[in-house]
Amino acid sequence: MTGRAAHEGRGAQADIVERTRAFVAEHVLPVDDQYDGDIAAAGGDALRRRLQARAREAGLLTPHGPVEFGGLGLGMVDRAPVFEEAGYSLFGALALNCNAPDEGNVHLLGKVASPGQRERYLGPLARGETRSAFAMTEPDPGAGADPTTLATRATRVDGGWVIDGHKHFITGADGAGFLIVFARTSGEPGDGDGATMLLVPADRDGVEVVRHITTMDTSMVGGHCEVRLRQVFVPDDDVLGEVDRGFRYVQVRLGPARATHVMRWTGAARRAHEVAVRYAASRRAFGTRLASLGMAQQLIADNEIDLAATRALLREACAALDAGERASKETSIVKTFAAEALHRVVDRATQLCGGLGVSADLPVAKIAREVRPFRVYDGPSEVHRWSIARRAVRQIAGAR
Repeated sequence: MTGRAAHEGRGAQADIVERTRAFVAEHVLPVDDQYDGDIAAAGGDALRRRLQARAREAGLLTPHGPVEFGGLGLGMVDRAPVFEEAGYSLFGALALNCNAPDEGNVHLLGKVASPGQRERYLGPLARGETRSAFAMTEPDPGAGADPTTLATRATRVDGGWVIDGHKHFITGADGAGFLIVFARTSGEPGDGDGATMLLVPADRDGVEVVRHITTMDTSMVGGHCEVRLRQVFVPDDDVLGEVDRGFRYVQVRLGPARATHVMRWTGAARRAHEVAVRYAASRRAFGTRLASLGMAQQLIADNEIDLAATRALLREACAALDAGERASKETSIVKTFAAEALHRVVDRATQLCGGLGVSADLPVAKIAREVRPFRVYDGPSEVHRWSIARRAVRQIAGAR
């Protein structure tokens, strides 16, 4: 890319960032604050459709999606500040159609789907005409942080496959148009291969959303659901990628999804920090502004450090992904660091705001409620540390 082209590209990306910031402030934050970040109370899918219609009119819908389906086609590095601005509101990513799990599923389908699957599934998802779910996690002893314990099974029949299984914590399942179901097609639980991804319309016979699992976070449309799959037929045309290659394909989705989670939650944590700094700058205590007291200044400075470090690690991971690398190490590192650093940012913001910090009068408390699960979602910090350490031992000591 020439210097002029690079400059023009940066200018266009900066324009998207600024327009996203303005869009979220005008159209999304007021609803988010009115309903204290509770998407069901705010209207669920009806709200999603209204906000996404406005984002489409503003030219901001699906910033990461393929241009052929109406997206903006932003790479990982370029989407990071856009997603951060969207994440400034708990409903912002939903409004721009870059929320989990749809954002990760758009990425996966863009890389793996056949031409027919792109038209049937990717196009409607990228255009905001439907929602999706990624059905991998299962109740004990099935797949969780260790996906190789996958127990849901798909059995070969004439013309396709029949799925039987039990899924747990499936984000967005209630109201989704289709699910990407992770099922075992060969081998036994514990084997590191033999999984396949299958595209399943949510209204297919045998698909049952049993219940919403009540969790501390409330901003995810469609909830976190328990799903039963009983004798669900999937034609061969709806097998995503190759049979028995699912564990390889899941890595296509998980690395970028870790990074985009960090982008969105950085926006939310930044809002909590900015609210706290404004409060500390105006609140008087012990004869001076709260922000002039050394202990308050330490909280503010440590937040600035954690936010800056998160963005730096994120840029490194995104650059590796844009270069075509798997970036497993980089995305595990940024996910683990950010999940804990952003939690610290919001916790310090809560402390700075005192009683108001734990009330609904300020948005800090609801952000704290939403950010805490990030240390569990997309792999607990402990699992990522185990993976990072094993990789370091192999690389440095040559041991397995």
